[in-house]
Amino acid sequence: MSDLASDPAPDDGSQKTGGLGGLVRRYWLDVTLWKRILLGLMLGTVLGLVIGEQAMGIKWVGDLFVRLIRMIVTPLVFFSIVSGIAGMGDVKRLGSIGAKTLVMYLALTAVAVSVGLSLGVLFQPGAGMDFVGTTPQVLGAAPTLGEYLMSIVPLNPFAALNEGNIPAIIFFAILIGLGILIIGEPAAPAARLFQIGSDIMLVLVRVIMELAPFGVFALVAWVMGTSGPSTFVHVFLLAVALVLGCAIQTLIVHGGVIRLIARLPVVPFFRDIADAVIVAFSTSSSAAVLPVAMRVAEKNLGVSHTVASTTLPLGTTLSMDGTALYVALLAVFSAQAFGVDMTAAQYLMVGLVCVVVAVGTAPVPSASLFMLAAVLQVIGLSAEQTALVVGFILPFDRILDMTRTVPNATSDLVVAVTVARWEGELDEASYRAKPVE
Repeated sequence: MSDLASDPAPDDGSQKTGGLGGLVRRYWLDVTLWKRILLGLMLGTVLGLVIGEQAMGIKWVGDLFVRLIRMIVTPLVFFSIVSGIAGMGDVKRLGSIGAKTLVMYLALTAVAVSVGLSLGVLFQPGAGMDFVGTTPQVLGAAPTLGEYLMSIVPLNPFAALNEGNIPAIIFFAILIGLGILIIGEPAAPAARLFQIGSDIMLVLVRVIMELAPFGVFALVAWVMGTSGPSTFVHVFLLAVALVLGCAIQTLIVHGGVIRLIARLPVVPFFRDIADAVIVAFSTSSSAAVLPVAMRVAEKNLGVSHTVASTTLPLGTTLSMDGTALYVALLAVFSAQAFGVDMTAAQYLMVGLVCVVVAVGTAPVPSASLFMLAAVLQVIGLSAEQTALVVGFILPFDRILDMTRTVPNATSDLVVAVTVARWEGELDEASYRAKPVE
C-alpha cells in the first residue's frame, strides 16, 4: 500500500502546461484581456499600413465583433436597468442616484464643450480653410429638443426593443423597475427573474469579449489600410486640437473628479478601465462599449450592480463628453473657415446647443456630424455651408471618431464610481486591488 502511495501519479498530461492547450492558456488566456486587445490594435496598425486597401478583406471580422457586442446591448440595458432599480429597495434611492447621475453627466458635458471651444480659439484650425474640391454632404434636419424628448416615450415598447432604440428602452425599463419597486414583496419573483437575466447577459459579455483582440485587430487594420496616418495632414490642427482636448477631458477633468470629488486614487481607475478604453477607441461606438464598461465597473472598480446598472446605461445616451467637445470644436472651425467672427453671446449659445445636441446624439460612429446643422445655425451658417463642412470632415471622421469615443466611455465610468462612492455602494478594496483575469 505504501509503495503505491509513494509512486508518482500517472502522467496523463493533466499536470503539464505543455502541448497546444497549455500554450494557448499560458500565452493567451492567462494574459490580461487589455494586453491582448492592445496587441491586436498594434498588429492591426502594422498590417493595415503594410497591405493597404487589401485590409478591406478582413474588415468582416471586426464587423462581426461589433455586431455581437451590439446584439447584447439591448437586452443588457433592459435587464440591467430593471434589476438595478428593483434591487434598490426604496423609491427614494432611485431619486437620489438618478439625480446625482444626471447632474454629473450634464456638468461633465458642459466642461467638455468649454474645452472644445477654447481649443478651437487657441488652435484656429479653420483659419484660411479652402473648400474647393469638397463634395457637399446633404444632411437631414436635426431633431428639435421637443422631438427628441417625445421619441424617448415609445408608442410600442416591443418595437423599441426590436429597433434597439436605447433612450426609449431606458425609459420603459425605468418604469418597469419602478413598478416592481413600488409593489414590493409580491413582485419579488419578477425582480429575481430580471436579476437572473442581467447575470446571464454579463456572462455573455465575458464570452464575447474573448473575441475582442481579433475584432480590434481587423477594425484597426481596415482603418489604417484605407485611411492611413496621411489623412491627418489635411486636418492636422483639427486633429491635434481634438486629441489634446480628449486628453484634457479624460486625464485632467475625469481624473480630477475621481481624485477631488470621489476622493479616490486615480491610478487604479485608469489602470482598470483599459478594456473599455481600447474597445471604445477601436469600435467608435459608445453603445458597443456599454457591456464592457458594465463588466469593468463591477469587476474591476468595485461599483455595485445597483449603481452600475443605473448610471452606465443612462450614460450611453446622456454622457457624450467627446461628442460635445468635438461638435464645439467643429463649430469654431466652421466659423473660422467661413470668416464668421463669433460674439460672446454666440459662444454661449453654441455651448448650450452643443450640450443639448450631445445628449441627443446616437451612440454610434460619426453620429455627431449629423447633429452639426443644429449648432451651425446658431452662428448663421446655411445648410449648404454645413454640407461643405461635413463633406470635408467625413473622409477623415473615422479616425477622429475613434479618439473622441474614449472620453465618452471614461465619463460613464467616472460617474459610476463617483455616484457609488457617494451612495456607499463602492467596494474600495476591490477598486484599489489589481484586477485578476
